[in-house]
Amino acid sequence: MSSLRQLLARHPTLLLIDSASARVQVGLFVKGESTPPRWRTSDTEAGTGVFECVEYLLKENELRISDVDAFVFCEGPGSVLGIRTAAVALRAWRIITPKAATYAYQSLDLVARSLGRSEANVIADARRNTWHLARIGAPLQRVPTEELAGDLVMPEHFRHWTPLPSGVKTTSYNLALMLPALVEADLFHAVTEPDAFMHEDPTYVTWTPQIHQAPRAL
Repeated sequence: MSSLRQLLARHPTLLLIDSASARVQVGLFVKGESTPPRWRTSDTEAGTGVFECVEYLLKENELRISDVDAFVFCEGPGSVLGIRTAAVALRAWRIITPKAATYAYQSLDLVARSLGRSEANVIADARRNTWHLARIGAPLQRVPTEELAGDLVMPEHFRHWTPLPSGVKTTSYNLALMLPALVEADLFHAVTEPDAFMHEDPTYVTWTPQIHQAPRAL
């Protein structure tokens, strides 16, 4: 695991993409910590917002994607479609920039550390009446709604399909404000194949071809 400060020391030009929520956030770090990062957000769907934000920031700084030394992205939990859109873009851009490193971080871990409260249960919809749950110093869990209790917090702009549990509060998910306060936190891990985070690998049922027949008469 690495901190943002360590990443910026290794990679002077760093592009960060977060499409875990309905608001796409993209940050461009140039010259490490010696200059403030530039941020761009979009409330359009990720297939448009990610590329518009990246194009804007690169053009503003007179850079090309091949000038990026490292990519950072949010692997989730959050919008699987949004995250996979960013992951596919990163896989394509790494063909252009094969020497660029790629790192990932988790949204709820970032929020939990930003809040700094051990009692806070940071949640995001995991579908089928279950929720991703993160606490400081504890591994990410997936729990059913009926097991949620205590101080429940959900990041803003995160979509949900399961009805919200009782008493849940919303907290900011503004990376431009959160990351400067967590510059020393070990949030980032290196990845070779960018993709959305999943608690377990998907399972598939083997289909056996069989001719349908009418039931036999007794």
